[in-house]
Parts: sequence; structure tokens; C-alpha cells
Amino acid sequence: MLAPMADERLRLSRRDVLRGAGAAAFLGAVQPALAGEGERAEDGLLRAGPGTVAFELTVNGEKKRLEVEPRVTLLDALRDRLDLTGSKRICDRGACGGCTVWLDRKVCNACMVLAIDAAGAKVVTIEGLAQGGKLHAMQEAFVRHDALQCGFCTPGMIMSCAALVERMKPPTDEEIRAAVAGNLCRCGTYPHVFAACREVAR
Repeated sequence: MLAPMADERLRLSRRDVLRGAGAAAFLGAVQPALAGEGERAEDGLLRAGPGTVAFELTVNGEKKRLEVEPRVTLLDALRDRLDLTGSKRICDRGACGGCTVWLDRKVCNACMVLAIDAAGAKVVTIEGLAQGGKLHAMQEAFVRHDALQCGFCTPGMIMSCAALVERMKPPTDEEIRAAVAGNLCRCGTYPHVFAACREVAR
């Protein structure tokens, strides 16, 4: 009975392979940005922490130098270190979408990403959508269609909708619903959100 069990332990599972591939992709993106900021072990992996780590983010088109502990999330870094409080902390577990930002043009929950994992990436927050003092078309449409009430979900909702219309014009109602499926609105303004998104898409 012992030999088969030993054989089982030696087999690589699909999860093991994916985990290894994910680590390799992460290191390829983060190592250049953290060069000289950590210790490289014999296995070639870059070890960061437990103290603070210095690295660089590009946030809303500006390069920002940060020094935080590896456990600090991107949301905490944006709000507490860079004073960009548009991204809201609501659930803090990736379930509500209140902290939605763009990471290299892709929508993500900032509370679910470590700040050092975003090293070298381009981050766009709700503050970065407005250009030259002019609101983004989606921000203006949300105002016109009264697509906000308490305002907690609004920044994340706008980021998801703006990302949708930038990559897909015009989206169907089903695609709009899918795009904001991770953005929860307790006030129930979804019909107004859909109307604003449809207008900008046109």
C-alpha cells in the first residue's frame, strides 16, 4: 500500500502546474520593478519582506514611489499612501466591486491585489478618468441619468462601465449586466446605470 501512495505524492496535479505558471508570470512582471528591493533565494524566487519594500507604480499617468509592507493591498496603498479615496472599501473581500480600478487596462478589485503585485503596472482609478478638468463621458452620463444614490458603489460601477464601452461598442444589455455583475448597488439604481452605459456606448 505504501508504494502507490508514494507514487501519488510524486504526481503533478493540474493545480500544481497552474500555480507554477502563475508564479512565473508574476515574477516576470514584478521582479524588474522590485530589482534590488528583495533577496533572491537559491530557487531564483524574489523574497520580499517582512519589512517595507520600495517599488514604483504608475497611477493615473504619474509615477509614484511607494514603500510598504508586502501585506498591504493596492486599495490600502491608493487610499492611505496616495490619498486617492475614490476607490471605496466596502466588503474588503472582492465581493462588492466598490474598489474597482483598472490594472493595465483590465478591471480588478483593488482589495484583492497586493500593492507589490502591481509594481510596474499602470493603475487607473476613478480620479484618473477625468482628463484636463473634464469628466469622462461615463461620469457625465451617470450624473445625467441620476445613476447614483448613496454613492458608495458609484466609482466602481463607473470604472466597470467605462471599461466595457472602451473595449466593446455598442454592448448589448446582457453584456452591460455581465460587466457590472460584480458591482453591487444596495440602492437599486441598476436601470439608471444601464441607461447611462447605453448612452455612452451609442
